[in-house]
Amino acid sequence: MSKGTFLGEFEQVVLLAVQRMDSQGYGMSIRREIEHRTGRGVSIGAIYATLERLEKKGFLKSWEGDSTPVRGGRSRRHFALRPEGGEALVRSQGMLDQMWDGVEIAGGPEVQ
Repeated sequence: MSKGTFLGEFEQVVLLAVQRMDSQGYGMSIRREIEHRTGRGVSIGAIYATLERLEKKGFLKSWEGDSTPVRGGRSRRHFALRPEGGEALVRSQGMLDQMWDGVEIAGGPEVQ
């Protein structure tokens, strides 16, 4: 397999958060979803850098929403998973499942 075929851990987390947001996600809401579900603090800069990278790879699409007075007239950039992003997630999950198959961790049960 070529480099870039599988997603990195944080790329997977971001794509999963975008999918959970059902096309309503934007930078801060995606950040909150990740922090809520993982308990992991994430910088907004890391979120935007990853969103941009995933969009360039063709895994996400984005568009500008309506401007709002709350944001000083600025609009939010929303994100949604493209079919290629879903396929990349499935490939990555399959690869990890194969790697875990039969692995035993010292002091723990065999992973099924």
